[in-house]
Amino acid sequence: MRQTPWQRALLYTVVVVWSFVCLFPFYWLATTSLKTPLAVSRGPRYLPTVDYQPTGEHWQYLLNDQRDSLLRHFRNSLIAATGSTLLALVLGSMGGYGLARYRYHWRHLLNWRNHDISFWIISQRFLPPALFVVPFLLLFSQLNLVDTHLGLILAYTLFNIPFAVWIMRDFFVNLPIDLEESALVDGATAWQTFVRIVLPLSTPGLVSVAIFSFVFSWNEFLYALMLTNYEAITLPVLIAGQNNTRGIQWWYISALTLAAVTPVVLIGLALERYITRGLTAGAVKG
Repeated sequence: MRQTPWQRALLYTVVVVWSFVCLFPFYWLATTSLKTPLAVSRGPRYLPTVDYQPTGEHWQYLLNDQRDSLLRHFRNSLIAATGSTLLALVLGSMGGYGLARYRYHWRHLLNWRNHDISFWIISQRFLPPALFVVPFLLLFSQLNLVDTHLGLILAYTLFNIPFAVWIMRDFFVNLPIDLEESALVDGATAWQTFVRIVLPLSTPGLVSVAIFSFVFSWNEFLYALMLTNYEAITLPVLIAGQNNTRGIQWWYISALTLAAVTPVVLIGLALERYITRGLTAGAVKG
């Protein structure tokens, strides 16, 4: 249906307003990171060189004096997020494919079928993460996984798998099965068909799952706080701990926050088209 000028104007207005709401926090972080402590204490100042004179001393302190600490925590976040994302992709794609192509019937579990199993898997994300902090801490203490990269990877993977299985199952359901049947007729095994045919066709779904799993793991705070002491501390914990005897240094925290969020924003912008295709893959049922 063709839109009227008033409808287009309303749509553009909503988009502009919503874009302002989403982007203003980044602008505020950027301007605060360029303010002197005196300019921050004077209250809201929005325009550099007009309301205040910008300075780069906070960025210089972050990238020079605190570079080793920043790189260490950045590396910890990258290892934990990447490792959990890869594990969630592998296990989630296999679980989603099994639920999409094979039929399960568990009589001893209230006559559960594939749909019930899928809903049970995604329902694990409904539980509050704080519920598992103490069990994780006790278990990881026994296994010597506290303050290790492997411990964070395993914890994050358990929270990423339900989302990965749910999204990939919907994606596989909408893929035509004819190519898989042709490959099986030509002598390919089920595993070869999955790896060489199904996964390449599922790239948008895999990328969308990877992005959301990576962002969740990168931004996660509670488990990174409880399961790490020094060696495996991630960027969110580092940012939250920026408080000393002189109070909260908002100018330094703003610079540190921008440095932490920039990689995720760049990845999201680079893979935006895959995210949209992956999330809408299961919207239309065949």
